[in-house]
Amino acid sequence: MQLIVEKDYEAMSQSTMTLLLSKMIQPKKVNMAITAGNTPKRTYELLVEQVKNKPHFSNVTYFNFDEIPVFDEQGYGLTMHHLNRLYFKPANISSDQIMQMTPYNYLQFDDMIDKAGGLDLILMGIGADGHFCGNLPNTTEWQDKTVRINATEKHKELLLNEVGGDITKVPDYWVTMGPKSVMHARHLVLFATGKSKANIIKQALEGPITLDVPASILQLHPNLTVVLDEDAASELTKK
Repeated sequence: MQLIVEKDYEAMSQSTMTLLLSKMIQPKKVNMAITAGNTPKRTYELLVEQVKNKPHFSNVTYFNFDEIPVFDEQGYGLTMHHLNRLYFKPANISSDQIMQMTPYNYLQFDDMIDKAGGLDLILMGIGADGHFCGNLPNTTEWQDKTVRINATEKHKELLLNEVGGDITKVPDYWVTMGPKSVMHARHLVLFATGKSKANIIKQALEGPITLDVPASILQLHPNLTVVLDEDAASELTKK
């Protein structure tokens, strides 16, 4: 594991952007799965400045690694809606470069990735409960590939914020790349910011490997890069 600790969110975002850009600029086809959420907002702003309308980045194909079936007016699920808003549209990424996981094709998604040559990189955050991608505590097993997860009442409470507090929009399930699918990627990049993530980062990186903290499995990946700001890294003992 490579650990990169930066002073603050801006510096952490810059380092994450540089990692992505160094992967993308290779003179070959590159496949990346990227995350939505709050943490990557600045990373994507910086990346847009580097890649927008530059044909030499047409070698990159993007994947979403999970999807929540709450559809916008264009028919995109919640994850793709946010990826469009944060990165794809501002960077003017061609639809030909985007391979979507949906609630309808998730059973074929691992085959789609294999046929594309596998994933060179996955960029992911970590939840306060230790989840990565859509793998919440005790919802998947280590051997799971891309799966559908049925939402419990507790999960529906967590999803309520994702749908603006409208209980009628809370879905009964979501789909996600499971641990086995994620661990097959050639390079994993995990990033986090803020004191609120410090304890779960410690558990995930220095604690036992357990389904109670799903991200703990990432310790076993042979090419894991973790990018943190000082606050998120503040409880680690091995820096």
